[in-house]
Amino acid sequence: MNEGFQIGPWLMRWNGFLLVLGVAAGTLLAAYQAKRRGYDPEIIYYLFLPLVIWGTIGARLWHIFTPPLSSVQLGLTTGHYLTHPLDALAFWTGGFGIPGAIIAGTIVLILFARSNEISFWELTDLLAPGFALAQGIGRIGNYFNQELYGLPTNLPWGIFIDPASRLIGYEEVHFYHPLFAYESILNFANLFLLLWLARRLSEKLKAGGIFLIYLAVYSVVRFLLEFLRLDVALVGGWNINQLFFVLLFICAGGGLFWRHRFAREL
Repeated sequence: MNEGFQIGPWLMRWNGFLLVLGVAAGTLLAAYQAKRRGYDPEIIYYLFLPLVIWGTIGARLWHIFTPPLSSVQLGLTTGHYLTHPLDALAFWTGGFGIPGAIIAGTIVLILFARSNEISFWELTDLLAPGFALAQGIGRIGNYFNQELYGLPTNLPWGIFIDPASRLIGYEEVHFYHPLFAYESILNFANLFLLLWLARRLSEKLKAGGIFLIYLAVYSVVRFLLEFLRLDVALVGGWNINQLFFVLLFICAGGGLFWRHRFAREL
């Protein structure tokens, strides 16, 4: 499989390129949303680096403390990372976890909103469609890395996984659910839903409504797709990602109800 394209002496890998493209597209969409709602788009550009840096750190920490099966099979356990800190810093080894990015990103937004005297909820509404767009584009990169595939399947759209990228016990199984594609498509669907709601229900939704709907929809998507995932992260026998998204859905749904019954700015 073609790993990427050359930029002078450097190889730009497709996965990295699509991640960068997703973040850039999401940032531009958020800036457009800010301008449309009467905010200075510069707010989004000021947020760009803090969100990317701390979101990446949070996602890496989630992976380190909840490594998936593929990492455990390679010996990349939490204990390994804690005793080999350079491996923890080697972002190209192992992976990242979106739950960590969500937690870290939310903390960054709260601190940014307070320090700049901006409504946290209104700020999140500007960013939510951009998050969905970035995830939709970025997930496509998993195809080129032969990762985030699901259970074996005989369906026509099943994808071939190279033997070197198959989990132990599945060496002779060739075709799998393209889990990354399912998530990408559903992220784009979430994007269009958020944009539609932002225009059609702008008078009815309280500030923060778009963001909370984004979290609730994405939580449902991830919870359901985890049933198809082979490379799960287990903590105490529990699928920790699935558990996280159950809790996130409860928080987002509860927050949406609370905001529309007892709206209060943060």
